[in-house]
Amino acid sequence: MILAQEKYYAHWLTRSLPSDNIGKFTASLQDAQVDLTPHQIDAALFAFKSPLSKGAILADEVGLGKTIEAGIIISQFWAEHRRHLLVIAPANLRKQWAAELQEKFFLPSRILESKTFNDYIEAGNLNPFDCDEIVICSYQFARAKAPYLKQTPWDLAVIDEAHRLRNVYKPSSKIANTIKNALADRKKILLTATPLQNSILELYGLTSLIDDYAFGDLKSFKMQYNKTLDDTDYATLRRRLAPLCQRTLRRQVLEYVRYTKRVAILQEFFPTKQEQELYDLVSEYLQRPRLYALPNSQRQLMTLILRKLLASSTYAIYGTLCALRDKFEAKLRRHAGEPEDAELFADYEALAQLHEQLAEDESLLICCTSFQPECRNRFANITLKKIPQMLLGRCEFDRNDYSLNIIDLPRMEEEEDCLDEDLAEEYDANSISSTDMKHMLLE
Repeated sequence: MILAQEKYYAHWLTRSLPSDNIGKFTASLQDAQVDLTPHQIDAALFAFKSPLSKGAILADEVGLGKTIEAGIIISQFWAEHRRHLLVIAPANLRKQWAAELQEKFFLPSRILESKTFNDYIEAGNLNPFDCDEIVICSYQFARAKAPYLKQTPWDLAVIDEAHRLRNVYKPSSKIANTIKNALADRKKILLTATPLQNSILELYGLTSLIDDYAFGDLKSFKMQYNKTLDDTDYATLRRRLAPLCQRTLRRQVLEYVRYTKRVAILQEFFPTKQEQELYDLVSEYLQRPRLYALPNSQRQLMTLILRKLLASSTYAIYGTLCALRDKFEAKLRRHAGEPEDAELFADYEALAQLHEQLAEDESLLICCTSFQPECRNRFANITLKKIPQMLLGRCEFDRNDYSLNIIDLPRMEEEEDCLDEDLAEEYDANSISSTDMKHMLLE
């Protein structure tokens, strides 16, 4: 028996290969049900390039198989018996991740949410994250269970749709900062098709998740790059990103990936008199030398967004113009020294986190001054009601049970809810992923 083990370890040592050798993946992928492409192999080798690296950002364009690239990396860790593996993904992609790992790589996984987590606790497992399966959870759950994440000796953490954490440099970004601190000493792979969306500071945020010292502190990064950049600045930024970020564009893989040719059919459209008047008014406003409602650093991008919404329909731009008006009025009130109204805001991220923590037989009523319209009927067990501003003075806040005690409630008609997301966040889902600047930085 001892002799057999010695032979096994001797063979294992002879099979040890450099981290950038393609033969490294041969054994781990011999049963995988995937047709790999060269750029996917290159991305996986990039992630293994240095055994001392703290991780990598894989930022291929949409449709180029970032999930497959992550699966290759996870398979190799599994084959090396480094099996404390974590996948953090949006809540609606958790089952898809589990299916991909099982069907294409034959890797076991478990999806952790409040109910399953509590079941494991009741069964005697005091840390359900510490197991012999790949753990998959949502951003909200990872934040809620951050102490458990920090105690688990992860070999690798894969973060899908990592651009959701791009504002980690802001103290107000609670989810991003909590996840970053919980996984501070762990190797991470970030997957995102849009590493740069609204501000170049987002690049700083994503790279700081991998290495806090890649660009120094936030102040020094702003001094160097948060300005009008020339070709030399772009070259310097590309060079400093190179060890951390790998990006492949669709036009770079046309040799071996055949895309369906799309033919655009144009339909001529004539705006009504009122629509043309609105278009002219908005265009005149956007062409003013100084716009106090738009930050100067993001004016070009926001102008592009507004014109796209304006070209869609009057309904598409209505909510955005209302949001800009409200922000500008709030800015004027702050400048005049007036107290701002208390704001209670319910967004999708917050509701998803609450939904995960509710048992099947539990329901929740949330009262707030405003919420995203799409949140109203998003979860069957969560009801949203709007509180009129006039009642806020009668509410008791900062209670330990976070409930509201409304006294002397007058009868009144329920107000319609209306709140549009911040302009940049509203454009998040349709953000520009291949502008000249992004190609210059990351191709």
